[in-house]
Amino acid sequence: MKTQFEQMMDGLKDVEAFFAGKQEGFKAHVPQQVDVKAIRNRLGMTQAKFSGVFGFSLDAIKHWEGGRRTPEAPARTLLTVIDKNPAAVLTALNPVAFTAAVDSFKRTSVNVRIDRKHHASRGVTKRKGYSAEGRKRITK
Repeated sequence: MKTQFEQMMDGLKDVEAFFAGKQEGFKAHVPQQVDVKAIRNRLGMTQAKFSGVFGFSLDAIKHWEGGRRTPEAPARTLLTVIDKNPAAVLTALNPVAFTAAVDSFKRTSVNVRIDRKHHASRGVTKRKGYSAEGRKRITK
């Protein structure tokens, strides 16, 4: 079995050969294993929603996650693309619904930093912050 570095070097050699005109096309490398549950959890979807959105059967998702079956190569390919770029798959499968979903979704980001110190004798957690003016330190 080749190391990851050796695989990358083989890929670079294939690219060089392609650009030099010595080789036509390329060979896709499909992963042998895909962690379906991790992909689904990263997307924050239930098994039912994941199967419905991406066109897998619910039973297949359950069997893959339970380890009773392994996805075939085409499914592993699609799962890999879903893992790396779910928006591309969603756009390809249903561009109208994806565009509507993205337009209706508004992100709000709030960054909060809380310094916590554990007071050993009483088990009290102290939070340190700053006043609205940002000058005075407050301990809660």
